[in-house]
Amino acid sequence: MDKKALTESDIRSKFIDPAIIGKGWTEDMIRREYYFTDGRVLFDGSHHDRKEGKKADYLLFRKPNMPIAVVEAKDNNKPVGGGMQQAMDYAQILDIPFAYSSNGDGFKEHDFLTSQEQDLSMDEFPTPEELLERWKKHKNFTPEQQKIVDQPFYSDPYSYEPRYYQAIAVNKTIEAIAQGENRVLIVMATGTGKTITAFQIIHRLRASGLKKKILYLADRNILIDQTMVQDFKPFKKVMTKVQGANIDSAYEVFMALYHQLVASEEDKEDPFKQVKPDFFDLIIVDECHRGSAKDDSAWRKVLEYFSAATQIGMTATPKAETGANNLDYFGAPVYTYSLLQGIQDGFLAPYRVTNSFINIDLQGFTPEEGEKDLHDKLIDQKFYERKDFGRDIAFVKRREIVAHRITKMLNQIGRMTKTIIFCSDIEEAEAMRSLLVNMNADLCQKDSRYVMRITGDDNVGKKQLDNFIDVDEPYPTIVTTSELLATGVDCKTCGLIVIDKEIGSMTEFKQIIGRGTRLRPDKGKWHLEILDFRNATAKFKDPKFDGDPEPPSGGHGKQYPKPEENDGGAGEPSPHEKYIVNGENIRINTEIVSVLDEDGKTMRTESVTDFTKKQIRKRFATLQDFIRNWSAVERKRVIVDELKECNVLIDAVREKNPALAHADIFDIICHVAYDQPPLTRRERANNVKKRNYFAKYEGKAREVLEALLEKYADYGILNLEDENILDYAPFNQFGKPQKIVKLFGGIAKFEQALKELELEIYKEAA
Repeated sequence: MDKKALTESDIRSKFIDPAIIGKGWTEDMIRREYYFTDGRVLFDGSHHDRKEGKKADYLLFRKPNMPIAVVEAKDNNKPVGGGMQQAMDYAQILDIPFAYSSNGDGFKEHDFLTSQEQDLSMDEFPTPEELLERWKKHKNFTPEQQKIVDQPFYSDPYSYEPRYYQAIAVNKTIEAIAQGENRVLIVMATGTGKTITAFQIIHRLRASGLKKKILYLADRNILIDQTMVQDFKPFKKVMTKVQGANIDSAYEVFMALYHQLVASEEDKEDPFKQVKPDFFDLIIVDECHRGSAKDDSAWRKVLEYFSAATQIGMTATPKAETGANNLDYFGAPVYTYSLLQGIQDGFLAPYRVTNSFINIDLQGFTPEEGEKDLHDKLIDQKFYERKDFGRDIAFVKRREIVAHRITKMLNQIGRMTKTIIFCSDIEEAEAMRSLLVNMNADLCQKDSRYVMRITGDDNVGKKQLDNFIDVDEPYPTIVTTSELLATGVDCKTCGLIVIDKEIGSMTEFKQIIGRGTRLRPDKGKWHLEILDFRNATAKFKDPKFDGDPEPPSGGHGKQYPKPEENDGGAGEPSPHEKYIVNGENIRINTEIVSVLDEDGKTMRTESVTDFTKKQIRKRFATLQDFIRNWSAVERKRVIVDELKECNVLIDAVREKNPALAHADIFDIICHVAYDQPPLTRRERANNVKKRNYFAKYEGKAREVLEALLEKYADYGILNLEDENILDYAPFNQFGKPQKIVKLFGGIAKFEQALKELELEIYKEAA
């Protein structure tokens, strides 16, 4: 056997598999070709695609969802350690202590516990017991701690396997608590599954016997209700929602709103004091970036009363600002999974930002002396800036401009796109609702709920909240709000977020963006559109937007000033006097459209054509370099996939340039990247016919090739390379695929004829 001639797949099956299995790794401990990410979503215009997800050749598990080693394989033309850097990269992402590379001659091991590497023969691969012993020795768990750490994840036929980052968050939290940590912080981006993570933590701690009475705290009913019927459903028999300030001690898992546990009047006893301070031994604090961690919050005393309990804070937005620093209370995060990481992995939706700059916002406004508003109120004589618009003074014309622009965008992206519009206050939310109703009267006539206001003061709107977040309910479609939908509302199909309010804190901004970060390809949601009238999205450029949280600034009990306005709590901004002015010559000055760049951090504003040219030239420096690669590959799909990994979508380029509507992929690349005049597919097909290429074939074989050329002219080279093409019309008129290839003298000769046809199609380019 010539090892050098074997494929990587052969090396795995003939050498690596026997070496691993021979050391006692059973099939239930091995995952082969395991995709642990979905692959980043690419989009432009109406076109969407994915990069390939990250895939480990082998993951070895000590227990389900508890991987201990990753193995990367290479063919025998590569060195033994040829896959080591990739294995190490995957091991660090997956929090795995041991990484291996092999080419079939031996293994190279990297031990992250010691940072040492060693070479092993094929029969020296470690047994499960050996790796487990090395890991245990490093962790130094007591037998009691080991029992807790080894407690399995919940699983049933209806549950999903945790994503890799969810499993890491659970495992790290369980380890920290087993080792005596009583304050734990988990940072996970909105839409990445904080509640299912919390469920697995509670399940494992209950099952181990370490925790018996659990309190799950949130600040809104919807956060409790969603959780109980979805992720926490398996706790149904032992779970209760605290109602009417009554804590029924017969249950084990208690779901509660903060304000249900705290007396509404100062002279009354706090309901949480019905039970002793040691009643709960585990408390999960959902959305702990909000008021719960503030020293001066009424809710904070709930946590302090049950201070003996282990307390886990969960948030998408760790704060290190003056006031409400949950890092001070809970300590540094035990695990962080960021928004941008979620986008890179393909679990969250990428976003496109349209910054719409209105002239009066840029210039400001000063009233004439003695000028009155539309309600005959004398306008206070001062200079009003954008931050005052909608709060202290509102312009009817400006409202109309914003409503028109929202309507225009919905006509571009789809009028049934679930949309949240964040306004300065309740009055602005109502005014925007009314304008959008008038501008979309045709759809409002079909269902009056097409546009609705959902704010804290409106019970009719709040009752429709469940319908808005339901992925199968089309109405309400557009909702206007101020504060109510800024956090915790899980609207998986929200495809447009409109910002027309000033956003002071990074926390509030991240929570607002989080309303639209979920992916739902099955419902047509591949990305998020953001229409920003207040330049709030400038915060995307702030290093704090998706950076690591700052370290804690002090110990527990630090005194903070009063919390900033609008930060925390479920209420809307308090109403106050506002001037309503008609406004003149108000218009949108300019717009800038930008998308998340390939680095996953910066925003890119260049055109898709310019970006495509730059990316193609990175991969193929010259036209000759590209043509050489194009001609060499067996299937042209390889080139398309390579460009996709560089964030290039050929169909999006075609969509942006109508002149390329019928051009071949080859011509699109040559035209955009190297300024070559493009040919249409039909022109290329006609050139083949003019050269009388088919004269060498007769009868049915010639008809098949002519039909293949027509397929190319209509649909392109990727269709021609479809391995099942002979199953479809018009080829099925010639008989089954087996009969068709016989016309050419067998499969090898048919494939050769197909290859020659491709060469003819691109002949003038060769």
